[in-house]
Amino acid sequence: MNVKDKFERLAGCETDVQIVSLQQLFDELEVIDTQFMLGEWSGGVFKTGHPGEKQLVGLGWVGKTFHGLNDVDPIVSLDAKGERTANPVLGKASLRMVVYRGAATATMVYDKHPIFDHFRKVDEDLVLGVMDRKGEAFPLYFWLRRVEVAT
Repeated sequence: MNVKDKFERLAGCETDVQIVSLQQLFDELEVIDTQFMLGEWSGGVFKTGHPGEKQLVGLGWVGKTFHGLNDVDPIVSLDAKGERTANPVLGKASLRMVVYRGAATATMVYDKHPIFDHFRKVDEDLVLGVMDRKGEAFPLYFWLRRVEVAT
């Protein structure tokens, strides 16, 4: 089974996904550089029982926007008109290369919180992310899909 098929199987689970399964998939994926992440991304979370899953739903989280290496909107929600807008609840973030699980990969670093979101490539328009927050028992796993921007 290829990594895309493994991703789809885990993303489609109706019951909680085991963290070890997501860690194994993450470790199989290709590292990416910070430039790869620039642009708008829609997102979703894997069901693992992490408390952040409910928090993101409560915020109406729909993805992230990477304007530049030092200008990231980590929590993007939809406004009353259904348009993407930066939610200020967790502030801004930056993109850096950080070693996580043995390899340097694109990582979003929150400006005011001890949170790192590490990314690995499933394909050209899909990444697996893992939110590593200091003090939590286990990380939150999520995915981001590149948003097509009309030109």
